Amino acid sequence: MQVFVVGGAVRDALMGLPVNDRDWVVVGSTPEAMSAQGFLPVGKDFPVFLHPKSREEYALARTERKTARGYKGFAVQADPDVTLEEDLARRDLTVNAMAVPEAMAHALPSEWADQIVDPYGGERDLETKVLRHVTEAFAEDPVRILRVARFAARFADFSVADETMALMHQMVEEGEVDHLVPERVWQELAKGLMSERPSRMFEVLRACGALRVLLPELDRLWGVPQRAEYHPEVDTGVHMMLVMDMAARLNTPVAVRVACLMHDLGKGTTPADVLPRHIGHEGRSVKLLQKVCERLRVPTEGKELAEVVAREHGNIHRSADLNAEALVRLLERCDAIRQPERFARVLQACECDARGRLGFENAAYPQAARLLQAQQAALSVETAPIAQAAAAQGLQGPQIGAQITQARVKAVAASL
Repeated sequence: MQVFVVGGAVRDALMGLPVNDRDWVVVGSTPEAMSAQGFLPVGKDFPVFLHPKSREEYALARTERKTARGYKGFAVQADPDVTLEEDLARRDLTVNAMAVPEAMAHALPSEWADQIVDPYGGERDLETKVLRHVTEAFAEDPVRILRVARFAARFADFSVADETMALMHQMVEEGEVDHLVPERVWQELAKGLMSERPSRMFEVLRACGALRVLLPELDRLWGVPQRAEYHPEVDTGVHMMLVMDMAARLNTPVAVRVACLMHDLGKGTTPADVLPRHIGHEGRSVKLLQKVCERLRVPTEGKELAEVVAREHGNIHRSADLNAEALVRLLERCDAIRQPERFARVLQACECDARGRLGFENAAYPQAARLLQAQQAALSVETAPIAQAAAAQGLQGPQIGAQITQARVKAVAASL
């Protein structure tokens, strides 16, 4: 039995990045032998085990054979005769298809020398910063298109090999992407959204044609013009990518990045005869993003935040001109009193939108500070005494609410 650390751990170590998790491959063993040594079987589709002490995953070397469309349509063979090279051949990218013997796994990469098992040129592609598929078997799993795209977002200075891009385009044309399950699509997209440069993920997906299949609502934004006095970059798709990269620059959480991604979807349905204006795009964006979130099973937190941002981002941008009464109405529409922490994320997304414009990358966004100040003033109003006094006067429901609102208006006005 031989044991190797494989994949991302080897790649990241060679790149000088932290190695947080290690995946192990076992060559020349059987499930029975693994269990006899105390390994705990956990794999459903193929033999994977947890180490009895470290709890790291150890998988038996295996090969795969395509049996049906989609990423689940595989027959797996795992037996003692499967070689390490055969196991590495089924991996997606050459930079993920390297291995190091267990004895050297914790040594410095500079000490690995000729210990690296690299039959497909992964170390060379790391040096030249290229994402390249290992074999033509890449085309059997459409999830790999998403993985290449998110690796491009994570390693923003890497390029995708021409032959790999051509293969991905062929997969799209043959309908493989149509068979991806929503949960897996969202899983990969979420990882890409949290990468160093999210725009690269969408650029790669668009270049191979997968974006128009997975997110047609986003794909059609390219080529749609906006008013140059507000958007010097003009193109709505380009603006969206600037917004996404600003969200990464400001280190926002995933829910904010979802809101950024979907806040302008309605601009893709603006009638051509009114362009470059986009009257009413906010409401159209809300309806579109609701369908996208349902289709991709986006978590509720991201969906609800996206709805508020899509509906109110224009009003938030213009909030410097609003008086206290209008500010309180805006806070109420954003549910900022009941969900104060979420409102802070709404403002984050709006700042990304405002600064995600050509020439505005380093601009201040004073609207956020003013609205947070108004929010704190509104939150400082003690509503219970007001409600009790109003009830004693015989007032009910909406009338009591109106008095509370007026008290908040006064507090906000005093704070400005």
